[in-house]
Amino acid sequence: MRLLALSLILALACMLALGMGDQAIPLAEITRVLTGDPDASPVSRTILLNLRLPRVALAAAVGASLAVAGVAAQAILRNPLAEPGLLGINAGAALAAMLVIVQVAALPESVLPAFTFAGALVMAGAIQALAWSSGTSSLRLILVGVGLGALAGAGASFIATFGPAAEVQRAMVWGAGSLQDARWVKLMWIVQWGAPGALGLWLMARELDLIALGDGVASDVGQRVHLIRGLAILAVAMLAGAAVAASGPIAFVGLAAPHIARQLGGTAHRGLIPMAALCGAILLVLADLAARRVLAPVQVPVGLATALLGAPFFGYLLWSRRNDI
Repeated sequence: MRLLALSLILALACMLALGMGDQAIPLAEITRVLTGDPDASPVSRTILLNLRLPRVALAAAVGASLAVAGVAAQAILRNPLAEPGLLGINAGAALAAMLVIVQVAALPESVLPAFTFAGALVMAGAIQALAWSSGTSSLRLILVGVGLGALAGAGASFIATFGPAAEVQRAMVWGAGSLQDARWVKLMWIVQWGAPGALGLWLMARELDLIALGDGVASDVGQRVHLIRGLAILAVAMLAGAAVAASGPIAFVGLAAPHIARQLGGTAHRGLIPMAALCGAILLVLADLAARRVLAPVQVPVGLATALLGAPFFGYLLWSRRNDI
């Protein structure tokens, strides 16, 4: 029932985002365009199908991907403040994308998702390798992830400092997290790279329930803890790499959406994962709408909007769990 309610809220948020803009489009006209009615206005059809619909669909897909990655990160790290960025995976993907955009701009855009995805996987592998000491632990993964994330951020800054000005400016806009260049091909990147990771995590729901209780509890019931944690990190890298390739790094969605979903539907991952995906999709669709309209006609990068909205939420989590962390 709650999944149905969230689905309806997402549908309403999408319709609102489709209708609002420099040229408002009424609901009846949106319905005509989406149903292929020949009486629909050609102008409305162009605006909706070529501009707004790809952007709304991409926002929902990226939000869902980041939310599911956040659920897995919080489970395997047993840290309520965890998200893909805490593991450094986002930073690895962003460094690879910065390298492509600034230093090898002559390459076709089709290689960007492959490089970004590779950056996320390399970072995930490096974290696993450096955190390994007869196995991995949550604390070592966090410390290594933070360190490697800082290193990747320094590398991206170095590239930006000495790169051509035009490419650096383009990369900086991308690095702020933006959906302005939303196209259907970017949605396919999410489907190809992120959907397998989300499905894998959903199939691992029982294992995530166990590992979230602690390595000792999971081991006592026969779970291969280190294997499960490694597979979950791989899935997080797939989701984060796909999301970063499509929109650039977007903060706080992967942190906030899992907590909202837990308040609505409990902690069992079988139901938590789809609920968090819907929450993440709703959050990013609404955040992108706010980024488009608050300072219209100027469009704020959606990554800045989520950071402004997410910072107070992060502070609330720190305060509410000050005795647990």
